[in-house]
Order: sequence, then structure tokens, then C-alpha cells
Amino acid sequence: MPEPDIQYLRFRSRYPDQDGFHVGVFGLVNVLGRHGMLTPAEEIFRRDNNAWYDAAYPDPCTIHPSVFDQRLNPGAASWFKPSATTLLRRIDGYLAILSAHAVAWQQVTSPDPGRVVYEDEFHVVAVPRAGCSLRIVQSGP
Repeated sequence: MPEPDIQYLRFRSRYPDQDGFHVGVFGLVNVLGRHGMLTPAEEIFRRDNNAWYDAAYPDPCTIHPSVFDQRLNPGAASWFKPSATTLLRRIDGYLAILSAHAVAWQQVTSPDPGRVVYEDEFHVVAVPRAGCSLRIVQSGP
């Protein structure tokens, strides 16, 4: 259950994909990387920082493989807790890559991102529910 006074943070695509989902910042940058669209420096940043994130915090899928199963948890998305300051410090580099490639992104916050299906000390994965309030904090191109 989300804590009432916390504002959870999510960095995502400004526009939903064909399934109505807003892809997260890591997924967006990884798509650019997989398609060979990054500069050599951006690719180094992506690989080094993805490896750092993989080592720094748990992957919900390894703990609960069905957490992102769209049949069980439609629209499930990861949200940072505001206390995850060490993890949040590296996000700016990902946002800079998206901006450099004119990929529209936004930072949103919510006191209640939905039904929590996974939680650790750094983030939650939640299934949105009707009436969940979002506030757009900043956005890029």
C-alpha cells in the first residue's frame, strides 16, 4: 500500500505506445541503443549505467517473474520512491540522451500510483487504477 505522504516518481514517454502504455526512461534509451541510434559516448553511458542500475537495486522480474505480466497486472509500471536519491542522480543522463534524439519524455509524480504488486526499498511496481492522480513535473522535447 502506498504511503500517503510520499510522492512516487516516474520518468516515461510523454505519449503512450500502441497499447496505451507510457514506456519508462530505461526502455526508451534501450530501444535507441538496440537500433544503433546512439553516439558512441551515449552507448557507453547506456551500457555503463544500465550495468550500475542492475547491480545497485533488485530487478522485480527476478523476484516475481509475473510482475509485468499484462494479463495479471495490466499497465504495471515502476515508480521510484523519493528516498532513492542515489538511483535518481543518474536519471539526468538518460533524459539528456532522449532530449538529444527528440524523444518526448516526462517526469510524473503521484501519491498513489495504483495497486502495488511489488515493493522494495527503492521503488514500487503498481497497476494504475481509475482516479490515480498524476502531476507532470517536467518534460522534454
